[in-house]
Amino acid sequence: MILDTNAVSGVLAGDLALAAVLDPEPRHHLPVVVIGEYRYGLLRSKHRRELDPLLDQLVDESIVLNLDQVTANTYAALRHQLRAQGTPIPENDVWIAALALQHHLSVVTRDQHFDHVKGLHRVQW
Repeated sequence: MILDTNAVSGVLAGDLALAAVLDPEPRHHLPVVVIGEYRYGLLRSKHRRELDPLLDQLVDESIVLNLDQVTANTYAALRHQLRAQGTPIPENDVWIAALALQHHLSVVTRDQHFDHVKGLHRVQW
């Protein structure tokens, strides 16, 4: 499973409902885009000192998914499809969805707009 940014927030906050969904997963997949989004949020957070080491630990324990040419091609086709069907989603979420489709993984997120991505399974908690 791929963790979206709001799922990372839940993991670091110790969300028990989220933990129940993630239990069977030995290692999570973290898109580099999600790491960037979360680190950006930390730069603006008064809890940065507490959360920085927790994020570092989560990254160390996860499989980090980087962007490559296959991801870029999937992103382009997906963004075009979403726009054509009148359901565009935030750009970073298109990258996350492209990685999920590329690696045949579900996305753990509370963002319902992922439901507009054909072939993508969203896990909500």
